[in-house]
Amino acid sequence: KQLSRPGVRMRMPRGGRLFLATCLGSLVSFFGKQFEIDCCILKITPASIILTRVEPYKQLQLLADQKSLQGRRELLEQACLSHTKKRRVLSPEDLKHLIVDDKHSLLYCYVPKVACTNWKRILMVLTGDGRYSEPLAIPANEAHVAGNLRTLSEFSVPEINRRLRSYLKFIFVREPFERLVSAYRNKFTRSYNTAFHKRYGTKIIRRHRTDPDPEALEKGNDVSFQEFVQYLVDPRTQREEPFNEHWERVHSLCHPCLIHYDVVGKYETLEPDARAVLSLAGVEDIVQFPTPGKSTRTDGDMAARFFKHISPFYHKRLFNLYRMDFMLFNYSTPEYLRT
Repeated sequence: KQLSRPGVRMRMPRGGRLFLATCLGSLVSFFGKQFEIDCCILKITPASIILTRVEPYKQLQLLADQKSLQGRRELLEQACLSHTKKRRVLSPEDLKHLIVDDKHSLLYCYVPKVACTNWKRILMVLTGDGRYSEPLAIPANEAHVAGNLRTLSEFSVPEINRRLRSYLKFIFVREPFERLVSAYRNKFTRSYNTAFHKRYGTKIIRRHRTDPDPEALEKGNDVSFQEFVQYLVDPRTQREEPFNEHWERVHSLCHPCLIHYDVVGKYETLEPDARAVLSLAGVEDIVQFPTPGKSTRTDGDMAARFFKHISPFYHKRLFNLYRMDFMLFNYSTPEYLRT
């Protein structure tokens, strides 16, 4: 009762944000060594403790946010049990997307095109030396500079295990095809992305366009969405090299069936989910998640327009490619999809 009174605050012991841990071991290969990573299924802190840390008028909304996040975590666990038949080994490459904040005991797996720029800005504020106090003061390109934030792949085996066992781990995901369309628009229709045009556009045009003109072959700056889809489903693509992180599947970037995330946030509910994460981390008084500049409600319509001119043959093949992300994160098959 005392914990539930408005205005009562208590010092929480280290690790007090996480109430119950059921740790599972999986055999992992790391720098050629076999070792055990403690993949922990961690429960969210009891509401009575969390609620003492927020203003009374915010308590009801935060409780609802936490309940939604916990249900999402349980659905992911069930999907992993149903759709993953064997456990694979992890390598250092598998851990490069997990950003570490040792000051606040946080692990964040970033997924491109799912508000990761703002999450990186948040973590630069939290882990920095005071240079930045406001996330939006950090230029977007600086948020992505390698070395500004540490990743889990940089640590030793015991240090990796300790962090996986005791830190608050979170991930944000997005409807797979909406994320894919966002990646295409950003990387292939913006004039400033010349590096992507040269690196991927020229290859896509050379392989999937009939009689391309010399300028297109040289610049690669006019790739159509149809050509992009053909490139993705072409078996040669992944045989030659891994997908770029902007269109790689989330389950391949963050391994949610091997690393048990405490919070699975969604782009579609970005603001309340981000608010809940910052509260659980105990940093809501230090930093606030930037308000999105645009609504996410029109993303489905945008994706439908792009898929309208793609044949059912490619609809089916592309859905099969991203099927695991749809299932693991409880996204429905799009109504516009013709399979």
